[in-house]
Amino acid sequence: MGMGTDIRNRIAKRAAKEIKNGMVVNLGIGIPSLIPDHLPDDIHVMFHAENGIVGMGPSPQKGLEDENLCNAGGFPVSIIPGASYCDSAVAFGMIRKGRIDMTVLGALQVSSQGDLSNWIVPGKKVPGMGGAMDLAQKAKKVIVVMNHTDKNGQPKIVETCTLPLTSRQCIDLIITEMAVFQVEKEHLLLTEVFSPFTIDDVRRHTGCLFKISEQLIQF
Repeated sequence: MGMGTDIRNRIAKRAAKEIKNGMVVNLGIGIPSLIPDHLPDDIHVMFHAENGIVGMGPSPQKGLEDENLCNAGGFPVSIIPGASYCDSAVAFGMIRKGRIDMTVLGALQVSSQGDLSNWIVPGKKVPGMGGAMDLAQKAKKVIVVMNHTDKNGQPKIVETCTLPLTSRQCIDLIITEMAVFQVEKEHLLLTEVFSPFTIDDVRRHTGCLFKISEQLIQF
């Protein structure tokens, strides 16, 4: 199942709905970095990046990029009034002190208990874990956004992660192109299903059992 631009933006748009006025929110690389483009005008939020920006705005228009202004993934960003800059040590201090209200991260695998694997596939070179370990532990709310299956069609939501863990039992919400799950104490709870997918589609492409919310929303 591919991951086209429309799907990525659809996931980012749903994740943006979790953001409330006045929050300090950290965005991971990939799909999370699209979230500022989907934020309603009446929501005022400070987006935080590990490389030392607090107050990122939407992606700049082509030709208006500032070569010195980027997010943690190295992509150009804009800033909003009131934004500030700091070094990475201060940016990580904010995370470790518990000052981040919410983080939105990508993932390679997540487990039914809310474990997160998002930094390495054994045998492949990676630059390192980055801030994910700190964010997963210390952010007040952790949201994972990702494709429901990997490139081979295998479920990324599994009973037990087979890839090295970033952090245990840290995830609160999982958003894919198919569905939204809340991570409950004993199980995953399916709360939303996105068209054109059905509950059966979600069941077939999920590698663990889950409960279905009595208030299930189908878009």
